[in-house]
Amino acid sequence: MKPLPNDIVLRPRFQLELSETKEKLLEDFAKSEIPPFLVKRIDEHIFIKFNKENNHFWSPQLHLEIEEVDPKNSKLYGIFGPNPTLWTFFMFLHFGVATAFLILAVWGYSSSSLKKPYTLQLVLMAFMVVLWIVLYIFGRSGKHKGKPQMQELYRFMMNVLT
Repeated sequence: MKPLPNDIVLRPRFQLELSETKEKLLEDFAKSEIPPFLVKRIDEHIFIKFNKENNHFWSPQLHLEIEEVDPKNSKLYGIFGPNPTLWTFFMFLHFGVATAFLILAVWGYSSSSLKKPYTLQLVLMAFMVVLWIVLYIFGRSGKHKGKPQMQELYRFMMNVLT
């Protein structure tokens, strides 16, 4: 087994070789709902997250996929990630800032080519860069706040597997 590193990266992934059948592992997870964890099974996918009382804006969740290697062995693939709604929102914001930056760059280039003033476009482009940096810092602070819960999810998963 490969241990979880101390430094949690963005959406860290791991895989474990297990000497149990796929169905037994899936049943173990389905029966293991212990507060504060909520376990949801969809086919061979397991989603583990925190209940409402322990959930905050930055709470992570753990997605596990179990594949059968042979009749007696399985392979577990895991990925930590934020709430999918939060992840989509952050990607939307980053895409919006990047799109605005490119539009302002084209507008500024057009104004420059036409010998018109383009100070407004440069100022707004600088603002987009600052906004991007703020989003990055906001995301890093959220990742830091979610780190202890990632460790809790990992420990819960390991307890179910042993």
